[in-house]
Amino acid sequence: MYNILVVDDDKEIVESIEIYLKNEGYKVFKAYDGLEALDILMNEEIHLILMDIMMPKLDGIKATIKIRQEKNIPIILVSAKGEDTDKILGLNIGADDYITKPFNLLELIARVKSNLRRYMNLGNFSNESVQDILKSGGLELNTSTKEVKVDGAMVKVTPIEYRILELLLRNKGRVFSIDEIYEKVWKEESFNVENTVAVHIRRIREKIEINPKEPRYLKVVWGIGYKIEKI
Repeated sequence: MYNILVVDDDKEIVESIEIYLKNEGYKVFKAYDGLEALDILMNEEIHLILMDIMMPKLDGIKATIKIRQEKNIPIILVSAKGEDTDKILGLNIGADDYITKPFNLLELIARVKSNLRRYMNLGNFSNESVQDILKSGGLELNTSTKEVKVDGAMVKVTPIEYRILELLLRNKGRVFSIDEIYEKVWKEESFNVENTVAVHIRRIREKIEINPKEPRYLKVVWGIGYKIEKI
């Protein structure tokens, strides 16, 4: 059984989401602001968070930033704001996905399942016993421990960032288009995903590159896509 934390100051929305999640077999924890969410995370094992943005005491953006300092569990931001700038902000500060109100609860459940599936395949839940290290120069990804290192130093990455790096490192030198990256990593059909992928690529560069503006590892091939250099 997976534990889902639902965070929203609208109790009716929380109760509606809870009903659908419980019907799918998930255990639901409820919080009505960011501070309550942080308290629950300190005391419970949570596998995924559904987080509203506009909340009292501590909003979803600030709560996500605090959570990302310690945990890499999937975070789906939920908000009435649908502008691209809000989506990009959410992805920039560490969210894995974004859905706008009013939303279809069946779509929300599908996104929950998709993000959980990616997360559970990452590492702590893997039965893989053979160590497999993917390298390019000082960039190293261990598919057994699910650790990423640059010049021997550990780098914290989110599940989505990890899967992008793994895809590119397994195919060093090959250029992947934005649509290819999205479909292979998110396991969904791509549609207007340029901003989503670009934000994750930028976050990866900020973590693995000495100078993200002049990347050594993760290169853009203008008009085509991205690749990891063979070093």
